[in-house]
Amino acid sequence: MRDTGQNLSPVSHWVAVVPMRSGSKGLPGKNVRQLAGMPLYQHSVAMAQQAGASMVVLSTDIESVLSDSHPDGVVPLRRPKVFASDRTPMSEVVGHVLSKDAGLGIADSTIVVLLQPTSPLRLPQDIHCGVERLVATDSDLAMSVTEADNCVLKYGRIENGFFVPLSEPEHCFANRQTLPSVMRPNGAIYAFRAGWFRRNGGFETSRIAAVEMPVERSIDVDTIEDFERAEASLLQRREGAA
Repeated sequence: MRDTGQNLSPVSHWVAVVPMRSGSKGLPGKNVRQLAGMPLYQHSVAMAQQAGASMVVLSTDIESVLSDSHPDGVVPLRRPKVFASDRTPMSEVVGHVLSKDAGLGIADSTIVVLLQPTSPLRLPQDIHCGVERLVATDSDLAMSVTEADNCVLKYGRIENGFFVPLSEPEHCFANRQTLPSVMRPNGAIYAFRAGWFRRNGGFETSRIAAVEMPVERSIDVDTIEDFERAEASLLQRREGAA
């Protein structure tokens, strides 16, 4: 892999996985759509390399990505059709990357960082923080989160005609200003060890380390409006760095 001069990782070897499929419904072709001068997915590749990834795996069924030339250390992996539908869980996509069939030789001890291309505003230091949190804590998974509307603590479900609070019953009647803060996953970073994922068979665990990211870097691109907001933010970032 080329030397970016910005290896921020607290470990010497970790692998990034950038998953993308061709059949996006919210915004067709979004993963290869030009965003601020380059395809959406390449923003995640660039950040992974700048953060010090030893290898970046592109899990995809997009023929143009599979046939394109890529920088050293970026490995396109053909995703089988069985893992390329809009109903395929991300755990199965990652499971294929880590399988013997993929032939990538990723050891159980290797840290893997899932970087979905729909989060183009993350920075190398965000990725670095994910790896660092996984290493420094007794956690199975490090996951990026951002602040959310705490009024969700007032919500509940209807069960047999009764309102059942999602959180503590007293939250349903509290003023918003007195409610505790709430964080939500933003989809930008998931860091874990390959062996744990293989044994666990997915992401589900109660031992999750939080990687806090600001709202302005947490846009998840699903619609053309999201895409335009992300592009405006990237262009503004470039102007600020000029």
